[in-house]
Amino acid sequence: MPPLNSAPSVPSRATAPAAVIRPARSGDAAAIAAIYNHYVLESAISFEEVAVDAGAMAQRIAEVQAAGLPWLVAETPADDGMRMLGYAYATKWRVRHAYRYSVETSVYLAPDAAGRGVGSALYEDLLAHLKQAGCHLAIGGIALPNAASIALHEKHGFEKVAHFKEVGFKFGEWRDVGYWQRLL
Repeated sequence: MPPLNSAPSVPSRATAPAAVIRPARSGDAAAIAAIYNHYVLESAISFEEVAVDAGAMAQRIAEVQAAGLPWLVAETPADDGMRMLGYAYATKWRVRHAYRYSVETSVYLAPDAAGRGVGSALYEDLLAHLKQAGCHLAIGGIALPNAASIALHEKHGFEKVAHFKEVGFKFGEWRDVGYWQRLL
């Protein structure tokens, strides 16, 4: 297996019309935080409860990439430059050395980008990067209910393997989390 800190050479490809997937840069942090904060503040999809600023997001991006894992963005041309449609990344599943071939994946889309194939395109590229990097298992944790995320994961070959009841508390309610996995 190549070390996880080697940069995969999977080419980026187009998604929905005029959308492009590429590795994230630190300058993307504000746009990524804006997408993520919608889920933090408006939904139970993320269990974070406080908005993340651009500086903290830039640090998260740098930490993922320093670990040799991909953080990808999908963007499309807009009148004032490029517009971020969504992003996907992977983190180490656990810190113990025996887990080194397993990763947890995440995909987030701008609310108006859902249903346009952007999430699928991001996931396809992310999984290809992970496979090329020598990862063996991808794990997706989904706050429930979330039919769209379940459909996305299952479309890409993930199978449900766990369900934790009332593991998180957000917006005054207990929330379940399911885990899906896919061998790469």
